[in-house]
Amino acid sequence: MKFGYYINDNVALGHRRLIVIDPDGGKQPMIETYSYGEYVIVYNGQIYNTKELRKALIDEGYEFNGHCDTEVLLKSFIHYGYDTPKHLNGIFSFAVWNSRKQELFLARDHFGIKPLFYTICNNTLVFASEIKALFKYPGIEKKVDRQGISELFGIGPAHTPGTTVFKDIFEIKPAHFAIYNSSGLHIGRYWKLKTTKHTDNFEDTCDKVHFLLDDAIKRQLVSDVPLCVMLSGGLDSSIIVAYASNYCKKHGLPPLDTFSVDYVDNDKNFVKSDFQPNSDNYYIDLMKDKFETNHHKIIIDTPELVDSLEDAMLARDFPGMADVDSSFLLFCKNIKKEATVCLSGECSDEIFAGYPWFFRSDSLNSGTFPWSIAIQERQHILNPDISSKINLKDYIDYRYNESLSDIQFLDSDSYETHEKRKITHLTMNWFMQTLLDRSDRTSMYNGLELRVPFCDYRLVEYMWNVPWEIKALNGREKGLLRYVVRDLLPSEIVDRKKSPYPKTHNPNYLAKVKQMLTDIMNKPNAPINDLLNRKYILEILETDGRAFTRPWFGQLMTGPQLMAYLCQVNMWLERYQPKIEL
Repeated sequence: MKFGYYINDNVALGHRRLIVIDPDGGKQPMIETYSYGEYVIVYNGQIYNTKELRKALIDEGYEFNGHCDTEVLLKSFIHYGYDTPKHLNGIFSFAVWNSRKQELFLARDHFGIKPLFYTICNNTLVFASEIKALFKYPGIEKKVDRQGISELFGIGPAHTPGTTVFKDIFEIKPAHFAIYNSSGLHIGRYWKLKTTKHTDNFEDTCDKVHFLLDDAIKRQLVSDVPLCVMLSGGLDSSIIVAYASNYCKKHGLPPLDTFSVDYVDNDKNFVKSDFQPNSDNYYIDLMKDKFETNHHKIIIDTPELVDSLEDAMLARDFPGMADVDSSFLLFCKNIKKEATVCLSGECSDEIFAGYPWFFRSDSLNSGTFPWSIAIQERQHILNPDISSKINLKDYIDYRYNESLSDIQFLDSDSYETHEKRKITHLTMNWFMQTLLDRSDRTSMYNGLELRVPFCDYRLVEYMWNVPWEIKALNGREKGLLRYVVRDLLPSEIVDRKKSPYPKTHNPNYLAKVKQMLTDIMNKPNAPINDLLNRKYILEILETDGRAFTRPWFGQLMTGPQLMAYLCQVNMWLERYQPKIEL
């Protein structure tokens, strides 16, 4: 990584760069000087339609010194101005300083894959890719108010778009931009899903999905540094491996590197459930052999999984998904030894309807976020003094209904399509955002850039309007996707029931996190006692987590994961020492 600074009247910009494209020509901050002033950019991400943008700008008379996307992005802004994000296909957060206007422009990608946080302190806009960076600025305080508590324990580890758990610390929402000048901060939206009638027949729909998938994956295979793919043996990662492997063979490239993750002794301790019906190893080997990939199996041991809980919390700046976060962080750490860019199959379940709650009536009729239904238990885990002042259900209901009000429906929608638009919208704007946050923060913590082809906004736009009867073809989760790739993958992969990111089944993990939480609770001055219900936590410990009757989040965040999460809460309180304002 390399870093640089730009300091001038009224502005200071800094950048630390993960080099992926054009090591010499992409240094930042990047400056373009004209007779009427300077344009200066700092940028995090990757633009996948760089080639087309460059050609369009060359046709307009622009010249280029290198082949990096940063230069294309900066000159796109000089040409298109505030409309620049509308022309981009990629993952990005960027800021451009216009010296003539004395104005800063900020923007974030369509789904918020790349982070962009900000606050205003003493009439100064301060922004960064990480919350912890903001606290380095003099005068910015770590405060958590009622909304922050509600976010952390009512919504968390998800969060309401635009907010953080810290008072007066915000994020630019996905698909939004901001302009900061002498008249203050002005925020706008450059893109949202449009609800329109789907007019393609079934064959055309399949062809369109196939083209969009193929194009998205090919665009994201561009890199000047080693690139690989995560492979779980599930449908989504296998699709990317198939397309990417065929691309490598067609262009005479070395065999594709693939990576999988598992845990010590999971083969002995695996427990089948409705949400985790089978382990990955058989399917991984099937894909590895068929597409002749250079496969690497990463095996994580229990001690390092627990020891990395704090790093995972620091990567996200607040407690997250416990060992799912620490595991992913360790997975990325090991991948980084071999590659700098990695493709992942995330976001397919949100777009093609892969989660159980798309099909379960109890989830669809829950009246709340179906991955976070333990509302009473969440309320009970708060310290009684705090619980008497904060009603988590009211806050969750408010955010839930606020989100639903943003959906556009068609009079021609079938009942099924109408109802499934609701759950799709909620899943993409809340659950998917949580997974994207986890993936980007933990990968970039290790200097690894993670790309998610299923999150190409063109594919999402198209699938949003595909009727439910086609999307869930044959009544199956991801039915349409399975049909489209039926000739691309082995039938065992096409027919495999969804299995989530693997978790450890090693009983040593439960023992270790239980001991860690016990040690915390034995400290009289442990800050978690001021925030949470000590008596309830002790009950959770005594029952190995069974006193908390439902998963904290998703389907798999149960006993051991809940204890690990509580450990993360205490770590967060100790490291950040936020002032609680109720």
